[in-house]
Amino acid sequence: TLGEVLADGAVRPYPDLPTNQPDPERPQARLFHVPNGVFDRDGTLWCLDAGLPDGSGPPVKGGAKLVQIDLSENRIRRVVPLEPGITPTSSLNDLRVDIRDGYARAYITDQGQDGEGAILAVDLASGRVVRRLAGHVSTKSQKGLLKIVEDRPVVQRKGEGPPRPVQGGANGIALSPDGARLYYTPLMSRRLYAVETAALLDAGKDDAAVAETVTDLGEKGMTGGLTTDSKDRVYLAMQEFNAVGRRDPDGTVEIIASDPRLIWADTFWITPDRWLHISSAQVNRRPEYNGGKDLQVPPYAILRMRIDADPA
Repeated sequence: TLGEVLADGAVRPYPDLPTNQPDPERPQARLFHVPNGVFDRDGTLWCLDAGLPDGSGPPVKGGAKLVQIDLSENRIRRVVPLEPGITPTSSLNDLRVDIRDGYARAYITDQGQDGEGAILAVDLASGRVVRRLAGHVSTKSQKGLLKIVEDRPVVQRKGEGPPRPVQGGANGIALSPDGARLYYTPLMSRRLYAVETAALLDAGKDDAAVAETVTDLGEKGMTGGLTTDSKDRVYLAMQEFNAVGRRDPDGTVEIIASDPRLIWADTFWITPDRWLHISSAQVNRRPEYNGGKDLQVPPYAILRMRIDADPA
């Protein structure tokens, strides 16, 4: 479920094959479903394991976790269990890690298999996990929306039943450069939200108090992943346009690049040499959205473009 792409295009299991062989009897030592991985400021790789070997159903008991991997030794350094923050319908999706002077935190979106999302906040020093904003409008799949990718509506159909729009709660997330705000959005929503990160892990605040720190930042289009640069600009995976968008701090949104190969634009990463990388996930081509036909075409692409700023 986690691979390293080599220079010749071959993919090998990472960090090794045994770790990638799911085993419910060893949930903390094996990987089940890794939807996202990020690097912290010292280059360490953190991977999010949703604990869903089949992509749906209840997460494997003990399988949902953060995995810290030492890239120099290609070994797992630490595992942080996420069990206290998940539910039987959880579908953990995106991850951001913020390690700087004074604290070490991680933020995770749960888009929910039923569209009822949430945000998980993790104190990496203590391992404390808090589930926040469950049931809040900013983390829920928005009803009445239709997503169109590659000129076709993305809908699910079972047998002869009517088409059913995609559901997806809290999905893309990104951190402001100072770490004070977490930007996020449901998969099925055209609005961008932000919440104060200090509130997410504040044991003295209940969810109602956390919700008071949420800001609706307005329309941003139908997107997947998000990321930010050092100028506090939010990059948007504009899936309906095979494009990359960007939101400036004043709220202006523009498309800065498009490419027909960018099919279901999703995960972003900005490297220190000012390359913005973005994956082409082809989710809209999966069988469940195409009458049982698998229209995905390997190899999957990661595209990149130059930007004029550093990572956040």
